[in-house]
Amino acid sequence: MFINKLIKAGELRVIDKPVSPNLEITEIADRISKRENGGEALLFNNTGTTFPVLINAYGSQKRMEIVFKNQQAEQISAEIFKLFQSMTGPSSGFISQIMKIPQLKKIASWMPKKKKGRGICQEVLMEQADLSKLPVLTCWPADGGPFITLPMVHTTDPQTGIRNVGMYRLQVLSKNTTGMHWHMHKTGARHYREYKKKGAIMPVAVALGGDPVYAYSATAPLPDGIDEYMLAGFLRRKSVELVKCLTQDIWVPADADIILEGYVDPNEELTLEGPFGDHTGYYSLADQYPVFHVTAITHRKNATYPTTIVGIPPQEDAWFAKATEEMFMDPIRLSMIPELQSLHLPEPGVAHNIGFFSVEIDYPGQGRKALNTVWGAGQMMFTKFGFVFDRLKDLRNYSELAKVVSDRVNPLHDLIFLSGPLDILDHASEKLAYGGKLGIDATGQKAIMIEPDPDILTDEIQMLRSANPCIKQIQVDLLEAGISLAALSFDKTDPDQVKYLAKEIAHSKHLSRIRFWIFTDADLPDKSWYEVAWIAGSHVDPSRDCQVMHAFDIEEQGILFLDASRKTKLIDGFSRDWPNPVVMDLDTIKMVDENWPQYQIGDFMTSPSNRYISMMNGSGAVADE
Repeated sequence: MFINKLIKAGELRVIDKPVSPNLEITEIADRISKRENGGEALLFNNTGTTFPVLINAYGSQKRMEIVFKNQQAEQISAEIFKLFQSMTGPSSGFISQIMKIPQLKKIASWMPKKKKGRGICQEVLMEQADLSKLPVLTCWPADGGPFITLPMVHTTDPQTGIRNVGMYRLQVLSKNTTGMHWHMHKTGARHYREYKKKGAIMPVAVALGGDPVYAYSATAPLPDGIDEYMLAGFLRRKSVELVKCLTQDIWVPADADIILEGYVDPNEELTLEGPFGDHTGYYSLADQYPVFHVTAITHRKNATYPTTIVGIPPQEDAWFAKATEEMFMDPIRLSMIPELQSLHLPEPGVAHNIGFFSVEIDYPGQGRKALNTVWGAGQMMFTKFGFVFDRLKDLRNYSELAKVVSDRVNPLHDLIFLSGPLDILDHASEKLAYGGKLGIDATGQKAIMIEPDPDILTDEIQMLRSANPCIKQIQVDLLEAGISLAALSFDKTDPDQVKYLAKEIAHSKHLSRIRFWIFTDADLPDKSWYEVAWIAGSHVDPSRDCQVMHAFDIEEQGILFLDASRKTKLIDGFSRDWPNPVVMDLDTIKMVDENWPQYQIGDFMTSPSNRYISMMNGSGAVADE
């Protein structure tokens, strides 16, 4: 059992003190997940229900290796790569086909198998389906209600019968209904549209728990039509046993902890779902989504309720993303981008705002070609800022990456602007799920740049601040490391403030030697560059918020200005509501502070929310104007 393995590995803390699923568990888990290396998994035994709660189970490198049966993601990637090669390489007759038979047998052994009768997941059938009997978390103060956050949602294509298992949050609306938050780009939403065309009721089942590899497989970026349980079978080296639901024609893992059976009626009116404190670090705001009607709840004896929280990074989901980029890098190279050497989606980019790509450059424009391929590759299409490098091996050394960008990128020549699909959770674009993208080509030779004189720069900073009282702080500490990047925070009162300030900087002899500027209305003194990157990735639409200007008296040197300030209807004429960052309320923070010794989970940790409360505009999910 997964929990026993976590205990044996020293990766689990058990909390016997009574805790509330309403905010308290979130606040505890948020602190622990931000410990070095992800902290420990947490098992809460006293939740006010008959079910213990397991959280942060995937939140470390060691725990992910336990999930993958003590295999590292790089090893799995290499095996997938070899398998793809053997199955897709050139064939030259009968002998080569015979050689593939062992691979076919191996694949067949991973395919899910249907089992007659009931599974362990059906040991107990609730007399009446009642979601209130589950310890569903209300995660953040402005959430629309309690949310099931680690569900494996099973649907089938009504035309082909092909199964899909996706992870879509479920807001509990009543004892037997939830919202069904599948985005327009997801396979579950496509199945929904197909059932709507047919005018048919859509059977749905939700699995919770079981082999931890199931939840990972539900998040993996598999091509449409590839069974998630085949991936799960490969990862665990044995097929997944499936049993039929009791009230729906859907097959689910026999060893899951809890099963929610039900349906979605495509002809039913949509319901208001959300807000929800999301993995972007901001609230995803309320919107219209289908209703999931629960017809039965079954579970194993002594079942554990698995859950997760998302919010300001880093969180548990960062370890999912790390495993995915390592595991699927080689298949991406084989199938789409042969020059790709490595990729990395950094935590402050929340999986889709920022992407780093290292490629092998053999001809002019190859870096740009790679970026354009990335923007057309499945979920990579959501990448808003794409950085491409020439043969860099370690894309997690952010200081080195920043130095390479600083040395090689001239904003006049090395930027690529375009528009396209964005993740539906992106809040910076004027249009939902569509906006600007920026490619940064750092594959060229070291550019000849003129650096600012530190002494004169200090004087020019003081002059700029004196002439512009709206400026709160200018952060230039990276210049000491040879990184030409500055951040400027200001009080925003005018939609053209950034343009005016950018013009002044561009006409200042030494300030203009700094080639990259980030403007924000967030306070900077206590913010790391990690957090500045998170804010910029979240708040910038490159089609609207990027300016490139010539540096003072240097014709061939450019400056890139990023407006990472909050956009408002009042000042900027922004058409959409702007969300607040996800932070805990002060009462819950105080309660957890006081109860910390009783949890017995190690040294006291202050609430991460304390760092971001100043970024709140009002207390709700929607920022006040």
